[in-house]
Amino acid sequence: MSTKIAFITGANRGIGFQTALGLKGLAKVVIGSRDLKQGEQALEKLRAAGVDADVLEFDVTQPASHQAAFDYFNTRYGKLDILINNAGIAGGTFPASGPEHSAADVPLSLLRKVFETNFFAQVALTETLLPLIRKSPAGRIVNLSSILGSLTLHATPGSPIYHAKSFAYDASKSALNAFTIHLAYELRDTNIKVNSAHPGWVKTDMGGPEAPMELEDGAKTSVALATLPDDGPTGGYFHMGQTLPW
Repeated sequence: MSTKIAFITGANRGIGFQTALGLKGLAKVVIGSRDLKQGEQALEKLRAAGVDADVLEFDVTQPASHQAAFDYFNTRYGKLDILINNAGIAGGTFPASGPEHSAADVPLSLLRKVFETNFFAQVALTETLLPLIRKSPAGRIVNLSSILGSLTLHATPGSPIYHAKSFAYDASKSALNAFTIHLAYELRDTNIKVNSAHPGWVKTDMGGPEAPMELEDGAKTSVALATLPDDGPTGGYFHMGQTLPW
């Protein structure tokens, strides 16, 4: 099968949905949605826009969903070309900091919840689907991170995010960045590229109406990393073609 197969988690709305639109004509897109009804509604919109798409009921925090996704792609396509780990949660006030994210008194229950979705589930899903990605002639893994995961910028007075400290969320994205670096190293001699994407502060349910970026622009980094050429980068951290500091 020459058609590229892409799986985008949490893609029934927001940046994930816009990313699916951005892959029009570039791949067969399967969107993952916890709520199947909402996923089917999103699917109708995608198909109406001319996207070759399907929907899979999928909850990134449930191991059974990971196995179901593997079985789905293995049975139908025998491979997976693009995995976009888009699903994630803020865990509290976002993008402004709040007491639920203070490093001094963050509830461990919140920290575990955010890490379970934004880090552990991403690692587990990627490991489950990696055998299928290895069968792709040009595998691409995109981890949706955030500039708020940059340890360098958080530690630099005067940086754009120096005062935007939301500990649980930020730390989960830093951990996801570490996964990107380590997995890219492990796969350095293969045809698979692994990168972290900062979509930007985008007008979504999470980003809020005051965000400076439109939804259409928020998907551009993910689409670009999902469709990198053979000589494209791996093990990087990008926003709109620019490299971000770890």
